[in-house]
Amino acid sequence: MKEEKTLKITALCKKAVFVIVDFILYFLANTAIVYLTMGGHVRATDYSSILFSYLHLFATLAVLYVINKLLDLYKSVWTFAGVDEIARTIVAALLSSFSLFFFDRIIFTELLHYSGWIPFYAYFLMFVLEFVALCVPRIGFRLFKRYQSRATSLSGKHKRVMIVGAGFMGDFFINELIMNNYKDGYPVLAVDDNPVKLHKRINGVKVRGTCAEIPELAQKYNIDIIMICLPSASRARQKEIIDIAMQTKCAIKISPSVNEFLEDGAKARKIRNIEIKDLLARPEVKLDKKVCRYLIGKTVLVTGGGGSIGSELCKQVARYSPKSIIIFDIYENCAFELENDLKNKYGGQIDVHIRIGSVREKARLREVFEEFMPDVVFHAAAHKHVPLMESSPCEAVKNNAFGTLNVAEICDEFKVSRMVTLSTDKAVNPTNVMGCTKRITELIVQYMNNVSESTVYAAVRFGNVLGSHGSVIPIFKKQIEEGGPITLTHPDIERYFMTIPEAAQLVCQAGGLAKGGEVFVLDMGEPVKIKDLAVNMIKLAGYEVDDIGIKITGLRPGEKMYEELALESEMETRSKTALEKIFVTQPIEIDNERFRHMISDLHNVTESNVRETLEKYVPNYHPAENSGEDY
Repeated sequence: MKEEKTLKITALCKKAVFVIVDFILYFLANTAIVYLTMGGHVRATDYSSILFSYLHLFATLAVLYVINKLLDLYKSVWTFAGVDEIARTIVAALLSSFSLFFFDRIIFTELLHYSGWIPFYAYFLMFVLEFVALCVPRIGFRLFKRYQSRATSLSGKHKRVMIVGAGFMGDFFINELIMNNYKDGYPVLAVDDNPVKLHKRINGVKVRGTCAEIPELAQKYNIDIIMICLPSASRARQKEIIDIAMQTKCAIKISPSVNEFLEDGAKARKIRNIEIKDLLARPEVKLDKKVCRYLIGKTVLVTGGGGSIGSELCKQVARYSPKSIIIFDIYENCAFELENDLKNKYGGQIDVHIRIGSVREKARLREVFEEFMPDVVFHAAAHKHVPLMESSPCEAVKNNAFGTLNVAEICDEFKVSRMVTLSTDKAVNPTNVMGCTKRITELIVQYMNNVSESTVYAAVRFGNVLGSHGSVIPIFKKQIEEGGPITLTHPDIERYFMTIPEAAQLVCQAGGLAKGGEVFVLDMGEPVKIKDLAVNMIKLAGYEVDDIGIKITGLRPGEKMYEELALESEMETRSKTALEKIFVTQPIEIDNERFRHMISDLHNVTESNVRETLEKYVPNYHPAENSGEDY
């Protein structure tokens, strides 16, 4: 309370100072117009009896105070004085000049019979001088604070910032730094590859070189932070510049893209740290939102809805105004957090429900389907950790294969219009149990599409999803935080990567594109070496590789050196969809009798025969030499 009272007193004192400054400058302006229009005289003029009248002084100053208060000139934060203040100052100067004319010519001359006058054009001159008198302290205060902060930054109290990109976004973030009193850093210089901008200034910051000179300039000017403000540059070019910046020991930040800046509101209009997705040598795929219109007004159920991909899938679905979203998961905590996030964002616009249960239990699935009668089902529930499924292969069969079969059969029973299941690139020529069971889920989808008369089934094949639970990114991040070393199974191992939003968008769009039985795959560009990923993460954390270290541990049980996106037989029918970045493989012929035998045999698998049984029905499954070893 005492601190609050002190702040109020301080604010009142500041306001009083501002009012006094306005009063003094107003009186000086009034005196100046007399001097300028009456031949250099003030006291020797008849008007001096009005000018120096206490009644005139108090009346005009009282009106000035009322005008300025009504126009909020005393509520503006002078540090940020700008165009809005200037516009209101023009109005204030105009009204105060008119009030002076009214007091001089009507009240004092006509009614109170004071002698003396000044010419009409003097009041126009008063408008000009009063406008200047009101602007000077406000703009002057802003300049004072700006150069005071600059002096502080030059004394070493603020981080020194290099701006990469002397365009709109660079100017925007320089202004943000200024507005925040340089607490996030002081812009020392800018770089840009446009030769026209070299040696010119952007918002007071000099462009001193090109992007290729970043390391040299960072060392010369003792830069602490490099801000990359190139939203229109291609992802490949941005990665090149990030690689150049990573040659320094500076912290690296990046601006949002143009779409994020314009569409995602104030939250996205902030500089952020470089994320691992920024190091992908391809742009993040933004798919066609029109394809997802089939979700409008529908009831959508997501199994595994609390997981990293399932939760993002729910968030993407929510953007298309469904009637309701049902989050079905065996793990309650993440589902609860997701429900809160969706309700906080969408309020009562979308009904969000959580139902706890396992896809292994067909009776529980039936209960939930009877309760909500979903129109669309996204099946994201699965065991996905390769080494863990090598040591518990029967559990992978139960959860991945039979869990998918249960969901698919219930969808047919309740005449769900669409079901999309999530698969993986590890299903292509699998060397591990997890990948093999995922290949079986694809076969289940294609079989069910043949026998169902009411449901359209499809599968989506993912690469590695950046930042999902248990992926290399959070593991590497934790190892770096703990001082290292980063553990890597093989120096040449490589993977395809996609971001969590890409994964969720792909699933949503596959539901709109599916005609039945297809497997959809996103064009993920070239595979990435995991070692390169580890090195980049170390550098992004501000360390050198030798500081953290990389330890080679050997391939884990069932692990492949590289992944593939399509089977050789699928390549013949693989084609691009109407959306350029999505490939589709057409459904294969399923022998119904053989499929039923497979399901029967899988029901009876044991730890001793599970791999043999899987190999029987997935001929391209070739267990790795270390399959079945404990992890």
